Amino acid sequence: MSEDMKQKALDYHQFPKPGKISIELTTPAETSMDLSLAYSPGVAEPVKEIAADPENAYKYTAKGNLVAVITDGTAILGLGNLGPLASKPVMEGKALLFKRFAGVDSIDIEVESESPQAFIDTVRRIANTFGGINLEDIKAPECFEIERTLIEQCDIPVFHDDQHGTAIVTVAGVLNALEIQGKKIDEVTMAVLGAGAAAISCSKLLILAGMKRENIFMCDRNGVIHSGRTDLNQYKAGFAVDTDKRTVDDAINGADIFLGLSGPDMVTGDQIKTMAENPIVFACANPVPEIMPDIVKAVRPDAIMATGRSDFPNQVNNVLGFPFIFRGALDVRAKRINEEMKLAAAKALAALAKEPVTPEVLKAYGLDSLEFGPEYIIPKAVDSRLLGIVSTAVAATAIETGVADGPLPANYPLKSVKDI
Repeated sequence: MSEDMKQKALDYHQFPKPGKISIELTTPAETSMDLSLAYSPGVAEPVKEIAADPENAYKYTAKGNLVAVITDGTAILGLGNLGPLASKPVMEGKALLFKRFAGVDSIDIEVESESPQAFIDTVRRIANTFGGINLEDIKAPECFEIERTLIEQCDIPVFHDDQHGTAIVTVAGVLNALEIQGKKIDEVTMAVLGAGAAAISCSKLLILAGMKRENIFMCDRNGVIHSGRTDLNQYKAGFAVDTDKRTVDDAINGADIFLGLSGPDMVTGDQIKTMAENPIVFACANPVPEIMPDIVKAVRPDAIMATGRSDFPNQVNNVLGFPFIFRGALDVRAKRINEEMKLAAAKALAALAKEPVTPEVLKAYGLDSLEFGPEYIIPKAVDSRLLGIVSTAVAATAIETGVADGPLPANYPLKSVKDI
């Protein structure tokens, strides 16, 4: 980042006042009567109603539209373990995106915890305050156990976006890329570079979408995760396959898909050359991908390429997912965000990319035209249709799979996943 850009980033966070979020009032607080209703004695009435039936918290408080963005600061962006306080700008940024794209109110919470169990205990004890919990920037493998335990112990949606948000957008892009390249998901092979939270979650969701587990060759620092290795944790072991492939070169050679969730410049053009005909390359390390698009285009002009960057086509951007996933879950009071809801969100994203692009999107990106094809397989973040389409898919699927307490809101533009 240039010095000028660094200063702009610092100024953005400092002015006109420090931070990116604030709290606003939703009811009048001007007169003596207003204050009597807002606090004592009027506040006693909703207190008694909630004590009689906890569900009334959704009726008389902001709980139903409030998400906690919670971290321990152990895996901040690509910067590593810098501690909870240093993660606060990121968590505020997440809150900003929730509000900007889906009208969801959120509070950032940075937890000092001496262990994963201490973190779990802290979050569990405050969970009742919120309608949902977005876990963020927690290192693997601890993040898996933290999320699993909190899902079991909380009766509101708990969602680790670094895992599932990335997976949902990735699966949407892969489904469309496969269609364009004329390939079937149950026949392709995939090389995955990286074996952390995002890589494992992406692979799991692709399997749910139809990919065969035995066709996924996941690589960590020690090479291919195969059935003969004895150094694997339980999460990596789930992707150990019976194969004679041992190196990253072996995994990429002949693969239909490369999925990178590792680090910068980890792959060469010579490696991409060895992929199957009409390959799909998702190099999602940020800000520098595993391989740059111009290198891929030079060696494999038949490839479809995606990155995590906004300055190249096909950005894998989590903001396409989490605001609308929580919007849908909150609106039907879902108790959790299950695998079916995640896949429904991915399919909704994939479907939207095939629709005619609206003038608002073209204007925002300074384009004259844009249509479904190799350089447009994932919708743009400013597409206002995301709110209706993805939220409906999530909410309707929550109802269909029995994890929702409420009906689909009457103001939803679509009434069923079948309408997408």
